[in-house]
Amino acid sequence: MKDYVFGVDLGGTTVKMGLFSTSGELLENWEIPTVTENDGERILPDIAESIKAKMSEKGFMPEQILGVGIGVPGPVDKDGVVHRAVNLGWGQFNVARQLSELTGLTAKAGNDANVAALGEMWKGGGQGYQSLVAVTLGTGIGGGIIIDGKLLSGTTGAGGEIGHIHIEDDEEEACGCGNFGCLEEYASATGIVRMANRILERTTGDSVLRGEELSAKAVFDAVKEGDAVAILIAQEFGEILGKGLAMIATVINPEVFVIGGGVSKAGEILFEYICPAFEKYVFHGCKETKFTLATLGNDAGIYGAAKLVMEE
Repeated sequence: MKDYVFGVDLGGTTVKMGLFSTSGELLENWEIPTVTENDGERILPDIAESIKAKMSEKGFMPEQILGVGIGVPGPVDKDGVVHRAVNLGWGQFNVARQLSELTGLTAKAGNDANVAALGEMWKGGGQGYQSLVAVTLGTGIGGGIIIDGKLLSGTTGAGGEIGHIHIEDDEEEACGCGNFGCLEEYASATGIVRMANRILERTTGDSVLRGEELSAKAVFDAVKEGDAVAILIAQEFGEILGKGLAMIATVINPEVFVIGGGVSKAGEILFEYICPAFEKYVFHGCKETKFTLATLGNDAGIYGAAKLVMEE
C-alpha cells in the first residue's frame, strides 16, 4: 500500500523537502543546498540522493511511496518539462522524467508558485475553495491559479505569472523581465520600497520612514502607527494591486484570492487598501470575490508538491 509521498520545493539557494502521509500529514521536513554550478547539473541527483537516504533511514520500500512532486522556479508544462529556470542555470528538459529515473519513483513537476497555490488550497488559507488565485508578494510577485480544483498552468507553464501584468504606461525603469510597468514593480516587497522612495522624494511631510532603512515591513509598521506618508504609500500600493487583481478576477472569476509572501506578514491591514480599489475596478459579476491570507508560509511549496503527485 502506498502510504507516503515526498514534496520538494526547489529554490535558488536551498531545496526544501518534506515527507508526508498520503492523508496530508507532514511527517518530517528538511533542507539541502541548491548547487547551481555547471548549469545546475547536480540539483536533481542531489535531491534523488536525499530522498533515497530518507527512505533508507525510515526503512521504506519503493512500493510504499506514491511518488515525489517538485516545484521549480520557472515555467513547467503539463508534461513536466521546464522551459528555462534562469536562477538554476537550466534550459529546457523534462524534470519529472529525469527525477523519476533518478529515484525510481513516480514524479510530477510544476511551477513553484502554482504548486504553492495547490498547497494553500489543500491545507492552507484556501481550504474549502475549489477556484482560487494565490498571490505571493515577495521579492517579485508570483501567482498560482486553480480552477475547479485543477492547476491552470498554460501551454508552456507560464500561466499565473501575474507579476508581469502591464499596469503602468509611463514607467521608465525596466522590470527584471525586461518590460516596463509590470505589477511587481509596484506591489512586490522591492516594488513597495521603490515606490516609497519616490513618494518620500516628492513629499515634505514628517515621517518615521525618512532616514530609516526602507522595507515593506517598515512601511506597514508605520501605517499601523498612523504615519501620514506611509499611509500614502499604502494607498498607492493598494490602488495598483487592487486594479491588477480586478483584471485577474474579471478573466478568472475565482472564489478567493489567497495572499502570501513576505508582504502578507503585515496582516489583514493589507485588505483595507487593496479591497476598495479592487471593488472600484472589478466587473460587477466578480465583486463577491473574497480575500484571505495564506497560512502555510514557507511550507506551502512542499505541501503543494506532495499534492501534485496525488492529483489524477
